Amino acid sequence: MQEVSTAPAEPQRRERKKRQTRDALVLAALRLFDAQGYEQTAVREITDAVDVSERTFFRYFASKEDLALSFARDATEALMRELAVRPAAEPPLIALRNAFRESLPTLAEGDRPQAGESMYLLVIRLIDSTPALLAAYLRYAHEHDDEIVRVLAAREGVDPETDLRPRIVAMVFGGLTFLANRDWRARGGGSVTSMLAAFDAFAEQLVPAVAGHWG
Repeated sequence: MQEVSTAPAEPQRRERKKRQTRDALVLAALRLFDAQGYEQTAVREITDAVDVSERTFFRYFASKEDLALSFARDATEALMRELAVRPAAEPPLIALRNAFRESLPTLAEGDRPQAGESMYLLVIRLIDSTPALLAAYLRYAHEHDDEIVRVLAAREGVDPETDLRPRIVAMVFGGLTFLANRDWRARGGGSVTSMLAAFDAFAEQLVPAVAGHWG
């Protein structure tokens, strides 16, 4: 009887274990930051909560700030993956809107609402309430707007250096996301569905807001 090889499954198991450890560190850190403050939380407290060593922490993150902003990186990567596969027939802002709708649920897959608040809400609140993190987040967002600009320009076959439209659309999308996040958080957060509803509410008013009088 031929023996079934388990070699391909082993790398998958290791990757799954690494992802679980990373997610556990992020969730533990966010809850500690929320409970006692970002500046007051030590790396050792985060690792103790997950029962791993500080050396393990630094395999995944360069610092507390790096961990706190990991959500922004994950969000950007998920958005860009979805934007890359949107149908070419979709206009740029529609493609971005649909990519956002597809990418956001993947970020919330690790949330466990029954164990407390949504990880998404914890991240938003942490960044908003920590000046150093807010500055770092805005810097990160500004630097990575260029990724969206390049993809939009390539989709439309225009030069991002001379055509202003890709950058305008990227800025509009960033503004809609900011407004939706703020409104969603002010209403107490909640599910991904409620976040997407907040985004849609602002997006649907974009044309009426800029195309004419409001009377």
